This record gives sequence, structure tokens and C-alpha cells, in this order.
Amino acid sequence: MLSLRYTSPMMVGRLDMTALTRKFNLVVVCGARGPRPRYPRVWKSQKRIGTISKSQKLVDCVKGLSNVKEEVYGALDSFIAWELEFPLVVVKKALKTLETEKEWKRIIQVIKWMLNKGQGKTMGSYYTLLNALAEDGRLEEAEELWMKIFSEYLESLPRVFFMKMISLYYSRGMHEKMFEVFADMEELGVRPDGSIVRILGDVFLKLGMLDKYEKLNKKYPPPTWEYRYIKGKRIRIRVNTTKKIRE
Repeated sequence: MLSLRYTSPMMVGRLDMTALTRKFNLVVVCGARGPRPRYPRVWKSQKRIGTISKSQKLVDCVKGLSNVKEEVYGALDSFIAWELEFPLVVVKKALKTLETEKEWKRIIQVIKWMLNKGQGKTMGSYYTLLNALAEDGRLEEAEELWMKIFSEYLESLPRVFFMKMISLYYSRGMHEKMFEVFADMEELGVRPDGSIVRILGDVFLKLGMLDKYEKLNKKYPPPTWEYRYIKGKRIRIRVNTTKKIRE
């Protein structure tokens, strides 16, 4: 049998009253003056100085200086005078900005100042300094830095340092020193990149060293696959190896 349930009007009235009480409880009433006004939170509207703005201030400060060492170092010391710790992140971001703007002299000044403070002694800082010296045309200082890094970090030196020195000597036409760096790579067991192999192959062909050119290609054949980034994805692509060799 079917049975129909009937809700009494008393229950409906109770539900309406509870809904009304909940609705009125959401409003905060201060005595007889009505709802409490909500003022904007001033402490959240203030702009905080982050590492990006600090690095931009450091870049602007360095750009407005002369090339005098004492003036540059004094301005950098005054910039970090009130810091509890050395602002390494700020300096790194400032160096990245200067590198994109190709301010090689300013990069050299900032990194040397940072190294004199005993901070930032990393491979990234050394490579940035080496690249800036090479781009600024300071070959002697670049060679001194290279010998210092090579003697201290003999077994853990990254391949990019060898690539940078080989490309530097190749652009200057210093083939003997380029061969010395490549020999050091082979002794340490560092496998050369494809660009290094191509540079050495071009030099061997220019100098008429065909036997060394053939040995180089046999020892380091061109790769059949390479990886490229397309729309943020790493994709494996076959390399076209049917290229004509320069005669």
C-alpha cells in the first residue's frame, strides 16, 4: 500500500526561523550603531622590495659609475652596507641582466668585487667572468683565469670551459693553443661536443692535416640523433648525415 507523509506546518516554520537566524548572524553589529565598517588593510597594500627590484637598482647603480675601481667598489659596498647577509641572489640576477645587455666591463667589475668578498665562488660565476673577459677582448686575463681554474678544478672542470677556450683561440687564429686545450680534454676523459669536433676538423683541413682529420672523424663520428625543444617538449630528431665534406 502506498502511504503519503504529511509534514506539519510547525516543522516548516522552524526551518524558516533557523535560516533567518543564520542569515542575521553573518552581520556583525556593534551595539546600536549598525554593522562594523571594514577599512582597507594598509599593511598589505604596501609594496615590498624583492630581489628583482633590488637587482634592477644594483644595475642602475653600476651603470651610472665610471671605470675607476675604487669608485665602483665603494658604491657596491654602500649598496650592501645594511644587509645582514651577502645578497647573492640579487647579485646573480643583476649579472644576468647585465649579460643580456652585453655590459661586459660591468660584469667583470661586479664579479671581481664579489670574489674579493669571498662570495660566489662557483663554476657559474667563473664561467660568466671568463665569457665576459673573452667578449671584452682581454685575452691575457682570460688565460690567467683559465689556468687558475684548470689547476684548482682539474678533475671536475665542466666541458663548457674547454669549449669557450677552444672557440676563443679559434677566433684569434691561435691553433697551437687550441690543440693543447683539446689534448687536455682527451687526457681528462672529457668527450668533446659536436661544435668542437667541427672546429677542429675545419682547422685540420685548412692546415692540410688530412690524416688527423680522418682520425678525428673516426674517433668522434657525427651523432645520428639530436634533441630539440619544440613548444617546450624535448623531441628526438634524426640528424642529416649526408653532408658534403669540404675539399
